[in-house]
Amino acid sequence: MHTLAHWFIGRPLTIMLIILATFVLRGLLIRISNRFIKRVATIHSSRSISKITQHDFAAGQERKDQRISSLSQLFKSIISIVVWSISTVTILSYLGINVAPILTSASVIGVAVGFGAQTMVKDYLAGITMIVEDQYAVGDVIDVGPVTGTVTDVGLRITRLQDANGIVWYMRNGEVTRIGNHSQRR
Repeated sequence: MHTLAHWFIGRPLTIMLIILATFVLRGLLIRISNRFIKRVATIHSSRSISKITQHDFAAGQERKDQRISSLSQLFKSIISIVVWSISTVTILSYLGINVAPILTSASVIGVAVGFGAQTMVKDYLAGITMIVEDQYAVGDVIDVGPVTGTVTDVGLRITRLQDANGIVWYMRNGEVTRIGNHSQRR
């Protein structure tokens, strides 16, 4: 009788508590990461402030907001994946399912995907670095070697720019070896 009551009342209640804790932990970690990102962006931008006009200040604030938004989305996705993965494994383990084969399979799949997606990972890491270092933003005129143009979209993987002839170029962030930003004359 005790086992039956535990199975139908105790286990679902414990699983619901794990899920609730997952939501709370995820929200807390996202809030902490957002505060950290804003603090770092504020410190970084205050170090680079010199004599600037009101227009330059507004443009700088917009750029800072874009960087904060991009980094916040990135950290939110990473936190969600990690926290929910741990929660799922915890629930499966609690239900008596052997999670060792699942974790082993996930590791093997992760390695295979990692090797297969090296260029994509390289693009994303370069995009993150580019955003953190504030190398360029939408509206900047940049020179990336074979093409010079105005940045029309900045993503973590691809940057889109338009040259003087109106041609739209899609540039993978991981392939950029040098950037000349004509808009950042400091």
